[in-house]
Amino acid sequence: MSPYTVLVLLVAAERLAELAVARRNAAWSRRRGAVEYGRGHYPVMVALHTALLAGCLIEVHGAGRPFRPGFGWTMTGLVVAAQALRWWCITTLGPRWNTRVLVVPGLPLVTSGPYRLMRHPNYLAVVVEGAALPLVHGAWVTAVCFTAANLPLLAVRLRCENAALDAGAPPPAAAAAAVP
Repeated sequence: MSPYTVLVLLVAAERLAELAVARRNAAWSRRRGAVEYGRGHYPVMVALHTALLAGCLIEVHGAGRPFRPGFGWTMTGLVVAAQALRWWCITTLGPRWNTRVLVVPGLPLVTSGPYRLMRHPNYLAVVVEGAALPLVHGAWVTAVCFTAANLPLLAVRLRCENAALDAGAPPPAAAAAAVP
């Protein structure tokens, strides 16, 4: 097994850990009356992020993309930095962090940790990782395709989260009707 395959599998394992944390946090949020927004785009997001991991391996091994040390190690550093930022977000939000958009009524916005610097730091991690992970081993087609597909999805996600955070949580029927 190549070192790059190990790296991609480690990122996949990290994603599975995120899903376990998200499942636990979703239960916490729902017990407190959370309303979910953007349920419609969530499966697309999961499929795209899964395709990123598969694309990395398929392109590198199928097209014989070479590892170029100077560029590859720089991209590896960005992948590690993206993971660190993501887990800083997860740690800062604690049980409020989720892969879904769940808003617990009455809780104030978090403004500590990376959220004191920007409103959605986790999406910076997503963008950096989506470009850097494929480029670690020269999978430029995967990097371009993921980025091109992720940008409109990220725009939908940001509108959804901003609307949810700005408005607070309306009754569940209104939330389901208001946000795709």
